[in-house]
Amino acid sequence: MATQLKRGLTPRHVLFIGLGSAVGTGLFYGSANAIQMAGPAVLIAYLLSGIAVFMVMRALGEMIMHNPLPGAFGAYATKYLGPLAGFFTGWTYVFEMALVCIADVTAFAIYMGFWYPDIAPWIWALGITLLLCGINLCSVKLFGELGFWLSLLKVVAIIAMIFAGGYILFSGMDTSSSLESAPAVSNLWSHGGFAPNGIYGIIIALSVVVFSFGGIETLGLTALEAENPEKTLPMSINVVPVQILLFYFLALMVLMALFPWNQIGLGASPFVTIFSSLGIESAAHLLNVVVITAAVSAINSDIFGAGRMMYGLAEQGHAPKSFSKLSTSGVPIYPIIVMFFVMILGVVLNYLFPKGLFFVIAAMATFATVWVWLTVLISQVAMRKQLSNSEADNLKFPVPFWPIGPAFAIGFMIFVIGILGYYEPARKALYAGGIWLVLLLTCYYIWIKPHQMQNTDELTSFKPIK
Repeated sequence: MATQLKRGLTPRHVLFIGLGSAVGTGLFYGSANAIQMAGPAVLIAYLLSGIAVFMVMRALGEMIMHNPLPGAFGAYATKYLGPLAGFFTGWTYVFEMALVCIADVTAFAIYMGFWYPDIAPWIWALGITLLLCGINLCSVKLFGELGFWLSLLKVVAIIAMIFAGGYILFSGMDTSSSLESAPAVSNLWSHGGFAPNGIYGIIIALSVVVFSFGGIETLGLTALEAENPEKTLPMSINVVPVQILLFYFLALMVLMALFPWNQIGLGASPFVTIFSSLGIESAAHLLNVVVITAAVSAINSDIFGAGRMMYGLAEQGHAPKSFSKLSTSGVPIYPIIVMFFVMILGVVLNYLFPKGLFFVIAAMATFATVWVWLTVLISQVAMRKQLSNSEADNLKFPVPFWPIGPAFAIGFMIFVIGILGYYEPARKALYAGGIWLVLLLTCYYIWIKPHQMQNTDELTSFKPIK
């Protein structure tokens, strides 16, 4: 049995793990929900969310480069806000990854229905669960390679789709026989205006848009297994949020210019619907391969993130000690087994609720995502308050626009939680989040606090990055 995680992730692996987790179901399927809420003005929601997420990642990067710890943001919450905050944050991230996994498994089953409508969705969900949990039990290098190639394929496909959509828009291609409205940039404002549902629509869309960026924080968990993390992590933290924002912004702008926003449905990926409506059936089938790949890539990254967080929680005494046991290849076995059963739950839910499951899961995941991001931001502020002026001046990777940038991001996250409480369809997700936090609080005081294995000052098992 290995005694510590192994550094098997190259810079390209780390870079594409962030893309793998955040560029997937949220773009290829969840974007349809957001478009229906806000119309073309959904682009504003993505822009605001992208800026806030960039600040979250820079705050996380500042803490990692200053004092790397196992469990990343869960450990920082423990160190700077207290053990209870660390327990809440770590397990809420696991909850987030579990929900996102279920959402991605649900989307995968829907995508397969494009080709095989007569096969029950739960069968596809079970198959992908068995495959990816098996792969994650292998070495981290194999996981990194799979994640890299899956993510690369969808990134190339998104770029190709943007250029292909631009060609259709500006080449004068005749699509009159396949579309009610010809592709044109004017589609962005010709069907009820740029913001057909007003500011209200933009605000409500945030309940889905924020979910689209969920999982990007998984980058912070790669420090234990990345080769040369001092160079790799800052580069990835700077590049990945910007890339994701550009992908979402440009892809959706092209999407809504090609096809009127109010005709984009939820029966399949909106990108597949576009090309089918354009009469390019071969492209629609090819793109369905891509969205399937994107879902698989996201599930793969989610299993990795949840597994490494549970490993970090065990190292802090916030999870069963068995969760810190590693296989001979340096992989935390029991956390991955836990994720297997979580995904089996997703299979059961797909069997019981084959329709309408995605939005409920996405809203619940949004609450968990925002909670984790908010804790990252507050932890970074707490860390800054503990530093002297000279220590703050010598930070290796300081957050930009301090303190205004983090303050904006904190306000944004609180606002999104408020939206979940205000918007009736998403309110149940907020209730579920509240129940989850009460459950965590109960577990903490029954099992963790009486047997605290280590205090905040003992979180030093991860050696500083060199």
